[in-house]
Amino acid sequence: MLTTMGVVFLVCMVLGVPIAFCLGITAVVSLILLDMPLLVVAQRIFTGMDSFPLMAVPFFVLAGDLMNVGGTTVRLIRFSNALVGWIRGGLAHTAIVSSMFLSGISGSAVADASAIGGILIPGMSKEGYDVDFSAAVVASASTMGPIIPPSILMVIYGVTTGVSIGALFAAGFIPGVIIGVSLMAVAYGISRKRNYPKLARLSWREFIQALREAVFALVAPVIILGGILLGVFTPTEAAAVAVFYALFVGIFVFRELHLEDLPKILIQSGVTTSILLLVIGTANILAWVLSAEQIPQKIAQMMLGISQNPYLILFIINIFLLIVGMFMEGGAAIIILAPVLAQVAQAVGINPLHFGFVVVMNITLGLLTPPLGVCLFVACGIARISLVQLVKAVFPFLMVEIGVLFIVSYFPWIVLCVPRLVGYV
Repeated sequence: MLTTMGVVFLVCMVLGVPIAFCLGITAVVSLILLDMPLLVVAQRIFTGMDSFPLMAVPFFVLAGDLMNVGGTTVRLIRFSNALVGWIRGGLAHTAIVSSMFLSGISGSAVADASAIGGILIPGMSKEGYDVDFSAAVVASASTMGPIIPPSILMVIYGVTTGVSIGALFAAGFIPGVIIGVSLMAVAYGISRKRNYPKLARLSWREFIQALREAVFALVAPVIILGGILLGVFTPTEAAAVAVFYALFVGIFVFRELHLEDLPKILIQSGVTTSILLLVIGTANILAWVLSAEQIPQKIAQMMLGISQNPYLILFIINIFLLIVGMFMEGGAAIIILAPVLAQVAQAVGINPLHFGFVVVMNITLGLLTPPLGVCLFVACGIARISLVQLVKAVFPFLMVEIGVLFIVSYFPWIVLCVPRLVGYV
């Protein structure tokens, strides 16, 4: 049965069928072969979406779209430019720091790549940066979106496995900063080698002016994350607060968001959310079929049969998930695989919160790997270059991020430090 499911899924992928339908078709074929009622399809799609914590997903998507249109992204970029633009390769560092700030609002790598890439990739090209380097910086930096909280993938992982979403959010702080600093180091090395430009250092008055313009944008992550970590509201409620804050700031403070913009933003957010929820629903059917056939238990037994050493198990799972991320959408991969792998991790004594973050980071790196690297396609579209060019340019950044992945895998205190400080562990 597993072979049949794999063949059907791969055929659908090769034919270019959207991932949600690949999962659904594979599940339906499996149900027919197992002589199970097709009523299960509707039931499991509804069950997969029917979760209160998942309400955070459309709210975070909408908040991100509102802030992009309302002027938040532009102000964050200006402030980031004032903060790090004077370093060699200044605009590359601006893109990375802007992504770090925006990650604290949107929770989505694709949203970050679109918002920042649309502004900075053309700007970097005008300043003399190679276009493939510009696209690579933006694509790589955007992967901090699901790692620095809030994170849509963390919400899905928490719903799927029962791990605290707030704890997962807290776990992303330090690794996210490490990734950002590491990407800046790579960008600096390449910029020095190619003699990319840097901006003049701003005076204190100019810096304070940039900070003053960005203060409402910078407060947004503080409200969202501070409220969650202090127990003021749940992640779902925080997402709703983010929407109202984005509306208020965009309309009354920045005055760049107008009522006539709202229908387009709502439709765009609705389409994005619908795609995500459809993937979650169809992945839930496939997960149910796999569970009914006891395939997760067999996979767990096979892995534990290889070794009981937690370090070796982590290595095997990391390699496995990096490969999975190349071919499967992140939310679907988590729903199908996370419960299985979490059982294996628990059996060898790996902390569930630490393991949850490692899974999310693995899946996130799939956004940078062909053939399904969505952030690559977003950056390619903006920069108008081929995928081959971008893959070559993004390689050093990807290697550094994989290095950080293995560091946080084998030094769990990096992940667990902040959750312990705020009382989650």
